[in-house]
Amino acid sequence: MTLAKPPRKLILYVAGQTPKSLAAIANLERICAEDLPGQYAVEVIDLRQDPKLAREHGIVAIPTLVRELPIPLRKLIGDLSDTHKVLTNLKLGDGA
Repeated sequence: MTLAKPPRKLILYVAGQTPKSLAAIANLERICAEDLPGQYAVEVIDLRQDPKLAREHGIVAIPTLVRELPIPLRKLIGDLSDTHKVLTNLKLGDGA
C-alpha cells in the first residue's frame, strides 16, 4: 500500500491587471508547467476584488506568492521572473 502525498498549494496574490501582476501570473504558470508539472494546485487571488484579504492573510506587498501546503508557510514577493530564486526560496519541487 502506498500513501498519497499530502496536497501542495500555491496562492498568488495580485492587484488587478498591472504589468507586475500579469508577469507574476505568467511566470508562475511557466514554472509550474516546466519545473513542477502536476505537483501544485495554484490559486490566484486579486486583492482589488477583496482588499480585506491582504490584512487577513498578512500580505504587505504584491505580487506575493505563498506556498501554503505543505507547511510551513513560505512567501516570496516579486514578479517570479527568476525561476531558481522561486524554486529555492519556496523550497519547491521534489525536495519540498
